[in-house]
Amino acid sequence: MSVDKQWHSAAILVIAGLVVTLIGGCMVGPEYHPPKPTMSPSSWTGVSTIPTDQPSVATDQPADLTDWWKQFNDPILNELVEEAIRTNFDLQIAVLRLRQARALRGITIGGLWPSVTASGNYQRFHTAGTVPDNLQQNLYEAGLDAVWELDLFGGMRRNVESAEANIQGAIENIRDVQVSLIAEVALNYIQLRGYQQEIVIAQNNLKSQRHTAEITHKRLAVGFASALDTANADSDVAMTESQIPVFETASQQSIYAISVLLAQPPAALLGELSPVNSIPRVPAKIPVGLPSELLRRRPDIRESEAQLHAATAQIGVAVAQLFPSFSLTGTADWHSNLLRTWWTDAGRAFAFGPSVNWPLFQGGAVISNVHLQEAMRDQAFLMYQKTVLLAFQDVENALIAFKNEQEHCKSLNDVVIANRRAVDLSLQLYTEGQIDFLNVLNAQRSLYASEDALVQSERNVTVDLITLYKALGGGWESLHSDHRPSTD
Repeated sequence: MSVDKQWHSAAILVIAGLVVTLIGGCMVGPEYHPPKPTMSPSSWTGVSTIPTDQPSVATDQPADLTDWWKQFNDPILNELVEEAIRTNFDLQIAVLRLRQARALRGITIGGLWPSVTASGNYQRFHTAGTVPDNLQQNLYEAGLDAVWELDLFGGMRRNVESAEANIQGAIENIRDVQVSLIAEVALNYIQLRGYQQEIVIAQNNLKSQRHTAEITHKRLAVGFASALDTANADSDVAMTESQIPVFETASQQSIYAISVLLAQPPAALLGELSPVNSIPRVPAKIPVGLPSELLRRRPDIRESEAQLHAATAQIGVAVAQLFPSFSLTGTADWHSNLLRTWWTDAGRAFAFGPSVNWPLFQGGAVISNVHLQEAMRDQAFLMYQKTVLLAFQDVENALIAFKNEQEHCKSLNDVVIANRRAVDLSLQLYTEGQIDFLNVLNAQRSLYASEDALVQSERNVTVDLITLYKALGGGWESLHSDHRPSTD
């Protein structure tokens, strides 16, 4: 057979194999269908359906979580969040995992194409004691080996499908890290402002207590107060002083946490964040949408669904191993002892043909692998269902905490107002000699405790709202391309 006819036959085989693969090939294994959770509630129990006297209420209006942190109207918080999105290490690691998933898909897709390997060799022989003496020869060799495994049963295509699902899972993981990162930055910032306000309250109460102690010492000097009164007054001053370093420690630790989230040394933001500022106020209305919207918004649910898709596709990969594999193979070889005769017919050899490989018996390993992949698919489905259920719980927990903490905060505000009036009255009556000093001490202690509790409650209201935003999956849909980490 001539060389032209050989190449013509090889081309026919290649085209036939391609047609069979693309047109006649099937894909074994189950087709993936997005799950439909049956436990989704129709509405949230924690939303307000009637007007209330709360300063802020959650409603079932369509949720707009675009840049939710900006609703606090705090420029410093806005800058911190944007910087964290650009620099955070966890977010960068998540982006690299996406690159890894895409590279694995490229490796997997490579299995769908022919594999061609080129080789070359040169040898020089020297044979002593022959006629003519010291005969020397050259040997030039070159070859091509080609193998194309035809994906007749779709095992490799199922593997590509699984790799595509893993890419989607990696994208959702980036979004999930973004949601958690923004919430962590905001939570630490609110904690910082809360501790700073506690320091302010402690310092204000310390000033008042020192003034009271000064009055007590003066009354002792003229015989109108006892040494016990001055000792109690001095004790209250020392107790309040002891609280300030504790708050200062917690305050600086919050700054350290924010700095690390921004990929900076712990003390890098001390100068910027140490000045005292108030706790950001919550907006009047918090649209949370319907529970059904949560399934498409929360990235951890979407990531879990992608993992279920990948696990389902792997069943097809395992099932395909039950069937024979067909390949087209070909080799071409050139060899000669002279370069000028390299391309002559005598120095060429070609071989083309199909091959089949069918593992008929492997001790049940192949069918066991199918059962393994089915079990992993079922586990992924249950994990998806669990993730959905926990997401609903997160939102309900945040809603009831946000609502009740506002009621707690309102009551504490009334307590503070009453305690301030009690302190003024008790000090006035004590100065006039109508009551003993114990009443003054009790009033001042109650005021300090209630003011501190009020600040903690105000901080908790904002913290609960941030927790709600995080539970709703806010913090990634609206990130602009210039701030979002690259996923290319």
